[in-house]
Amino acid sequence: MDYSTEICIGCGCLEKDVQHPVFHGGLCAPCKEMFLETYFLYDDSGSASYCLICSAGKTVLICDAQTCSRCYCLECLDILVGPGTSKQARSLERWICFLCLPRDSYGLLKRRRKWRTKLKALYDQEYGKLKIFKTFSAWQRKPMHVLSLFSDISRELTELGFLGPDSDDGRLTYVLEVSNIKRTNVQQYGPVDFVFGATPRNGTIFNHCSAWYFYQFYRLLSYARPIEDSDRPFFWMFVDNLVLEDEVSDAATFRFFETNPLTVYDVKNGAVVSAVQVWGNIPSLNSKYSAPLWTVDMIQLRENLMKTNYMGTRLAKLIKKFFNPMKEYFRCVPAEDVHYP
Repeated sequence: MDYSTEICIGCGCLEKDVQHPVFHGGLCAPCKEMFLETYFLYDDSGSASYCLICSAGKTVLICDAQTCSRCYCLECLDILVGPGTSKQARSLERWICFLCLPRDSYGLLKRRRKWRTKLKALYDQEYGKLKIFKTFSAWQRKPMHVLSLFSDISRELTELGFLGPDSDDGRLTYVLEVSNIKRTNVQQYGPVDFVFGATPRNGTIFNHCSAWYFYQFYRLLSYARPIEDSDRPFFWMFVDNLVLEDEVSDAATFRFFETNPLTVYDVKNGAVVSAVQVWGNIPSLNSKYSAPLWTVDMIQLRENLMKTNYMGTRLAKLIKKFFNPMKEYFRCVPAEDVHYP
């Protein structure tokens, strides 16, 4: 018997609940929950926030490969790969991680075959209704086509590398007034991989009420979706700048999107000055660790925003880090090739 499969490689306990999807070994129930919550989380720099092995780690090493942003904590490297591994890795000018290196095993750390399939299977088993698409290796990733409604996010997507100077580096279709957009129009845009929309922060555009933006977004989202049961990665995000009435917000949550929104706060000098609510199917939005919790009177905050002309942090900049998990599905332009609009 291979006893390593019975041990949680996250914490070393013997109470294995499932197999670790990426490396040989098990995960206990608490480590499994941490893994599921943190795998798709990225920090503001665009790198993974938690160790790929144990989903924790105070000090981590980040892979320097252009197509990877995974990180590993020093403790896991020294325990599983071998004593002194972390010191040796830190001395290198460019460190490549164990998912990018050609060999399957390094010390006790052994990469699973078809780990992306096992990763999806674990999410399907544990999350059920929440659909996680199978990730792609770098050579399989294709450029992303974005449909951006009411708000242009081309700058942020360019900064992340999803849009580039060449036609095969991804493209964005921006539509402000959608009243006359029909299903055939969306089909003419070509297959869409990501649909983004947002309510205006202050006032309205074209004298539409705030609810109009939500219902129009949902209408065009339904036009852009792949056929049912398609395995093609397809993402969407809708952002409310706290202008939707509670009745409409509840309808969005329970009747249409069927997912709870994430509240993202704009903080200045240690105080919350604005906030947005975000619905979407990007994996990071469904993690309880995706945004810090604040004790805020949302009703009072909404009233204060209505009384002022405060514009706050640019919307897409506030939520840009949540786009990062899509790097595991779509091609990104190397940083040195990015040109900002």
